[in-house]
Amino acid sequence: MLNIITIMFMLISQAFAVPAAQPIAKIGSNCPSNYSSNGSYCNPNSSAMFAIAKIGSNCPSNYSSNGSYCVATSSSTKLAIPKVGSNCPSNYSSNGAYCLQN
Repeated sequence: MLNIITIMFMLISQAFAVPAAQPIAKIGSNCPSNYSSNGSYCNPNSSAMFAIAKIGSNCPSNYSSNGSYCVATSSSTKLAIPKVGSNCPSNYSSNGAYCLQN
């Protein structure tokens, strides 16, 4: 039987994990691994991880480079968004050209 601490830990860890993989705009003619091309988009398959467009040549922490994309390395990787200007929104920390959710 799960106790309250275990349930709270599960809820908190899920709240800060990256979202499920979503369709993303295709960059050039290729899609990241585990995504299939569909016109101007890349659609995730059932084993795809969250992906974002790569900015420059580097990916944020716990994301791996995959062509023109950065792909989360696990389901517990923090959500990354592109940094706009020099600051990140509340509850995000700077990580190169990206902001990672705290």
